Amino acid sequence: MKQSILFLFIICLMTSCSKKLEEHPKSIAAEVFYNTPSEVEAGLNAIYIPIRRVSTIGALYLCQQEIYAEYLYGRGSHAPLNDYNGLDNTNITRINSMWTDFYESIRDANIVIEKAPLGKSLTEADIKKYLGEARFLRGLCYFYLVRNWNGVPLRTENNMDSINLARATATDVYNYIIADLEWAEQNLPDNPRLVGAPSKWSAKSVLTDVYMTLHQYDKARDKALEVINAAKYALVKVTVADDFDKVFGPDISSSTEEVFYLKYARTPSGQGFSYPQYAHYPNSGYYPPGGYYTFYSDSEQNSFVKNWDKNDLRYTYCWYAKTFGLGATTILLKKFSDKSAVTAGGNDYPMYRYADILLFYAEAVAQAGGTPSSDAMEKLNMVHRRAYGKDPLTPDATIDFKLSDFSSQQAFIDLVVKERGYENCGEGKRWLDLKRLGIAQQVIAAIKGKTITERHMLWPIPTVEYNYNTAINPTTNQNPGY
Repeated sequence: MKQSILFLFIICLMTSCSKKLEEHPKSIAAEVFYNTPSEVEAGLNAIYIPIRRVSTIGALYLCQQEIYAEYLYGRGSHAPLNDYNGLDNTNITRINSMWTDFYESIRDANIVIEKAPLGKSLTEADIKKYLGEARFLRGLCYFYLVRNWNGVPLRTENNMDSINLARATATDVYNYIIADLEWAEQNLPDNPRLVGAPSKWSAKSVLTDVYMTLHQYDKARDKALEVINAAKYALVKVTVADDFDKVFGPDISSSTEEVFYLKYARTPSGQGFSYPQYAHYPNSGYYPPGGYYTFYSDSEQNSFVKNWDKNDLRYTYCWYAKTFGLGATTILLKKFSDKSAVTAGGNDYPMYRYADILLFYAEAVAQAGGTPSSDAMEKLNMVHRRAYGKDPLTPDATIDFKLSDFSSQQAFIDLVVKERGYENCGEGKRWLDLKRLGIAQQVIAAIKGKTITERHMLWPIPTVEYNYNTAINPTTNQNPGY
């Protein structure tokens, strides 16, 4: 079922959208394209292509974010990331591709936003939901950009022909993101048009994350609660570690936990998730095509991993031992595995899932109110119970955290942050959490013994931008240290 859903997605791209993917997509006349639902949906589907690539969220973006986290170390060409001293030439080249991919998706979204309202065979309802999806994806891409580069050029449907655009301030970028997501929230359908497309609940979830990043915790709390109270999502129940395949496995098309995932499949060719290839060792059995084992950890030398309760099913699910010259306690990340992969994995990328929303809510309650509440603790315990194979909705005195033990604001927040580290391990979310909370330097120093330089906190504006955009001076408009 999963493959057939993605196959329809790809066929749509290969037919209706073939012209749009040419070098000059704006050369397509509005009167012959973006006029029917199928044409606009082909344009929408094209927005996903760049951010799904190996160069971006399909693999290398996640690798880089995960190596920055306190529990992983990079190998080979990714080893310089271990120094927390910014990017060498190889890794700068990688982030150049990420920048280009995010902006390519933004461009494709801008085209839909510009052209769809002119469609001759579209209803007003059609236009609103299509623009909602395009604006959701545009806002999402800018959210990735601003967190990693700070202020960036704001390319919109109104200035697509302008090459020379100065960096907007981070505040302006966030305001633009919020405007896009709020519009999407109001105009996206209750249920997505297809598996892997956003709904209004997806927009509310990204808004929650944006508000968390901006430290607007009252807004984050309220938005997360809207998603929770909708009763559309539920944590997938597990009883043994392998049951987490129901959330992260390669053969799951969707689940009750899925809020917004990027969809992948083993077939057709070129549509697989490449991230597992970077995680695994060749002949480990978890990824038959091979593996680069780009990153690794150590079950004894890394305190994050060492102190992780081994009765937590997430630990068993996430890690396996593999010795390849770095010591007998070397471990590799197992979270995304596909034992039937031929060329690439069938796992989806869980950008936002219900566990994220529950943990956002729990922290935001304490951040906004000054103290945790019993409801915030219950939402945290739901995730924690599931980690031990218990029913998320049934209190369990042997597993549950007690509010009386974490009644102060900071103690509770620290608990939630630790739990989110375990829950999101391997998902490329931890480093951004550490930056948001202002604890990156402290955590990395304590666990890895490294001092983070200022220039490591942001990526440089790439040469692919300032070589052509004269409004950005590579010296005076560059991020610190580059």
